[in-house]
Amino acid sequence: MFQCSTADWLRLIRANGIGSKTLIPLITQSDSLDQLFQLSSQTFASKLNRALAQIDELQFEKDIAWLSQPDCHLISFTDDRYPELLRRIEDPPLALFVHGDADILGLPQIAIVGSRNPSKGGRDNAHAFARYLGPSGLTITSGMALGIDSEAHKGCLSAGTKTIAVTGTGPDRVYPASNRQLAHQIADQGAIITEFPPGTGPHPGHFPKRNRIISGLSLGCLVVEATQKSGSLITARLASEQGREVFAIPGSIHNPQSKGCHQLIKQGAKLVEDGQDIVEELSAMLSIIQPTFTENIIKKESASPIEDTTPDKEYSDLLDKMGWDPVSIEQIMETSDLKAEELSSMLLLLELQGHVSSAPGGYFSRIKPPE
Repeated sequence: MFQCSTADWLRLIRANGIGSKTLIPLITQSDSLDQLFQLSSQTFASKLNRALAQIDELQFEKDIAWLSQPDCHLISFTDDRYPELLRRIEDPPLALFVHGDADILGLPQIAIVGSRNPSKGGRDNAHAFARYLGPSGLTITSGMALGIDSEAHKGCLSAGTKTIAVTGTGPDRVYPASNRQLAHQIADQGAIITEFPPGTGPHPGHFPKRNRIISGLSLGCLVVEATQKSGSLITARLASEQGREVFAIPGSIHNPQSKGCHQLIKQGAKLVEDGQDIVEELSAMLSIIQPTFTENIIKKESASPIEDTTPDKEYSDLLDKMGWDPVSIEQIMETSDLKAEELSSMLLLLELQGHVSSAPGGYFSRIKPPE
């Protein structure tokens, strides 16, 4: 297990031009920063050394100062608190800055996203779905943008349940500034998280990167209202690619804010009319993660926790095709008729059930059952 000081993690994060895609494979093979350098090519080691030497020491000291404040945390990729679902996406962040309750990152989450300029009906739906889903056991995760994101956070807060805001700025910046009070409430009753270090302002390129974290943390993504050019469709696409469920609320055919949701439904997103539609869709997976999840929400016939985790025939066939050696998704697809999105979803459920484990590079291995 890679171990280094908080200061060294901060320096790696600050190393300009050195991304997580390069560092994480090296980190997973190393026990220390010294060993990381030993495993690196001479060219990369020189580049990393130069980047570390060029770090702004004044900004580095500000990073340390931010972390010294109450409820301010740095969760590195090797930290036990790093969310497992996020760890397995194609491009996980090197670390997360967290303002608030860091322990909630491991709770089951549902992303709620949508337009920054929704209709009144869209705002009401975002608030109502979040207010229903929060008490059902799902932590609401969104991006704290104006419109649907803000209403989703507010709905959760009004129900007295946890919510997570993933931002495209440093943890000490609030964007938009008009959401400053909301940000304080989220930090008090949940968490604000970001991969960007303190002092980082909003930049257009940051928000697609933020979106992959929103979807990567979540079991599913609900798009409440969106135009066909809405950034929330990026989050929905990423969710699908990550093997997560995608949900969409239909609307009037005359409302431009419904066009994006209708497009998602045509592409295979699940049409939902109320929160229970989502709870029932996720119940099998959630019963494994959190057996008490649905006891007061789902109808009695579907509320009992799943005790027998023996995979059904479709999943058993998939395990047979995998064999016992580590295999990639591409290799599994060659021996099955499954599409990448469907296969990712099945592998996620098998991992949650303890039948397979994931490894860096997109490989999966079967886990031998206890005798």
